[in-house]
Amino acid sequence: MAAGKQIILVTGANSGIGLDTAYYLAKAASNHVIMGVRSLEKGQRALDQLRARKPPGTLSLLALDVSNDESIHAAAKKLEADFGRLDVLVNNAGNQIQPRFPTREQLRETFETNVYGPVILTQTLIPLITASQGKKIINVSSELGSITAGSNPDFYTHQNPFTAYRMSKAALNMFSTTTYAHLKDQGVKVWSFCPGFVVTDLAGQREGRAAMGAESSETSAQAILDIVEGKRDAEAGTFIGRYDAQIPW
Repeated sequence: MAAGKQIILVTGANSGIGLDTAYYLAKAASNHVIMGVRSLEKGQRALDQLRARKPPGTLSLLALDVSNDESIHAAAKKLEADFGRLDVLVNNAGNQIQPRFPTREQLRETFETNVYGPVILTQTLIPLITASQGKKIINVSSELGSITAGSNPDFYTHQNPFTAYRMSKAALNMFSTTTYAHLKDQGVKVWSFCPGFVVTDLAGQREGRAAMGAESSETSAQAILDIVEGKRDAEAGTFIGRYDAQIPW
């Protein structure tokens, strides 16, 4: 099914940006997209939904809970057994906790998914990534994690209340820069990517986001496809967004 194809893993792929990204990447016949999901039941419904749209590429499921090390290591072993390499890793799975003054437990919950998960997963998969031709890591971040923007009182995110979420994305951005520094000599390209203000299920805000003018998450998926297709290779090691945007760290 995946012979000769580019192997791509998208985490959190059963809804929102992850679901749209899986479909957009599967629109290329040369791609095999692995949908990383915590619930195989929900994942199967998502997979059936995408296959019904008959994309030229292929799709499959992988049980993967990024907050659980056993799940990460089991997923890595399956990827190695099934494919022997990984061309592109899209660290998309995430959560958003809203309080301006988060509790210790809320901080832990946020960092487990948004930081510890992608860090441990990426580190575990480095041998498979370096064994591939693609060698791309896309960390789905947020402009809310930009310290430069957040410290500017004239910038729209200055007083955004999502403290734990913003902290976690700033940490993820640092992981992007250090990973690129450590792996660029092996040909690995790494980006932090802001998907923009789009309609998703994040924190149950779908209706509220739409009412505030959020765009379709398909715009984010198209931007990730552009990265995978090499259109933003010259910007490896940086923080980028849709519509060719460059975002300050």
